[in-house]
Amino acid sequence: MKWNKLCQKALIPLLAFPLLGLPQVVGAAAESAGSAEAAGQTSEMEVLQEVLNYLDTYNIEGADRELFLENAIRGMVYTLDDPYSDYYTAQELEGFEDSVNQEYVGIGVTLRFTGSKLYITDVLPGSPAGSAGLKKGDIIAKVDGQAVESGDDILLIQGEENTKVLLNVTRGGTQNLAITVTRAHFSLPSVTSSYLASGRIGYIALSSFTETADIDFATELDKLREQGMRSLVLDLRDNLGGYVDTAANIAKYFMKSGTLMYTAGQSEDLEQVTISGGQDIGMPVVILTNELTASASEILTGALHDNGIATVVGTQTYGKARIQNVFTLSNGSSLKLTVQQYLTPNKEDFNHVGLKPDFEVKNNSVAQLITGMYKAGARTIELSGNPSSLSINGVAFSGYVDTMQSGDKIYVPSRILAALVKGDVAWSSSAQKLTVTDGNGNKAGFTIAAKTVKMADGETYVEIHEFQKKFPGIKWTYQQGTIHLSK
Repeated sequence: MKWNKLCQKALIPLLAFPLLGLPQVVGAAAESAGSAEAAGQTSEMEVLQEVLNYLDTYNIEGADRELFLENAIRGMVYTLDDPYSDYYTAQELEGFEDSVNQEYVGIGVTLRFTGSKLYITDVLPGSPAGSAGLKKGDIIAKVDGQAVESGDDILLIQGEENTKVLLNVTRGGTQNLAITVTRAHFSLPSVTSSYLASGRIGYIALSSFTETADIDFATELDKLREQGMRSLVLDLRDNLGGYVDTAANIAKYFMKSGTLMYTAGQSEDLEQVTISGGQDIGMPVVILTNELTASASEILTGALHDNGIATVVGTQTYGKARIQNVFTLSNGSSLKLTVQQYLTPNKEDFNHVGLKPDFEVKNNSVAQLITGMYKAGARTIELSGNPSSLSINGVAFSGYVDTMQSGDKIYVPSRILAALVKGDVAWSSSAQKLTVTDGNGNKAGFTIAAKTVKMADGETYVEIHEFQKKFPGIKWTYQQGTIHLSK
């Protein structure tokens, strides 16, 4: 396993273990306690041993020392009132490490339930789903004969390794297929990339700082350079963190040297953590963030932003400025403990607050991506999307676009339209009016009363004919549930 001094796996003795070798009779415990009392220094460990001895001797239900010990440790950790500290059995630690390294058991798809339909929004490379013939855009109608009626039915698809699940899917609105998939172990890629020839923009999505993410990042970065990349969009949205040294290694692909962060332990004295032996990226960098950009993601975001390397687009980050170490105990279990706090190179303490983006784009991941592309140098945007897919300038991305249709009226998410005109939206509850302001300061209003705007699930949708009248630079077509937009 990969750990540096900021996130290391240390080996320490389990303090409770030597106690298990002490005499296990009440008299011995009492004698030990009496001696300690006589000296005026009864220790906490002796009291714990007394309890174990009494339980062994008198408890009529029987004493499971291993269970007692485990619960005692969990209780100690719980009293820290620290959401990031934890106790893991050997099996639980394996599960934790698998989650960080994105190792899963399943069929290997991403799913989205909307409009009473369960869409496959992505099929992972090398997954059981791909081998069985499932495709992006398929609609799952039944799971093992049970009709899909809500998002909770996604749970029906989960199961143990080497078990089978029968999926009835609809494809293209006409094909009805029955596909059996065998659940298996698979790895979710931590790094994926795309190249937008229009604008010569590279895009890298980093979903977790796994043990090998730095190596994978370097591979994708080299590919993009070979294709002619002149700017980079680094997507850290929904990246909850991972290994700190992986983040530090990735930072070296952006900066030759500099401050990564400041850390402080129990002494609260700040220690500067620096980068050396790296290389300057030599091009504009845009980082995409959201409320689930956390921990190691915030380390990298703060470092690149404060060193003047990257512009940040999106929403305020999670706000986890704490570092944990994992300590292996002598029985194979582990303690994950918060051992350091950290600040950005500008010494910003954002714990429980988050890092603020340079350009805030709220509540719509597609709008964030569009804005990021513009900031990276895109001159035009051509977008196609439906409830299960998204493409920008001919390149497929993870995402979707919901639309609403009422007769001949087509409603499109307002934030996507605003992003296309490099603007923003403002909603007036009292007037039931949405105002869109483009990048040149031009304003246009849309109201519920005039049926030029609708609201659903907290999001506003603007009627596209009316939007085009106010912002004629927008071009659009709508075919079979897919909206095509360009600017």
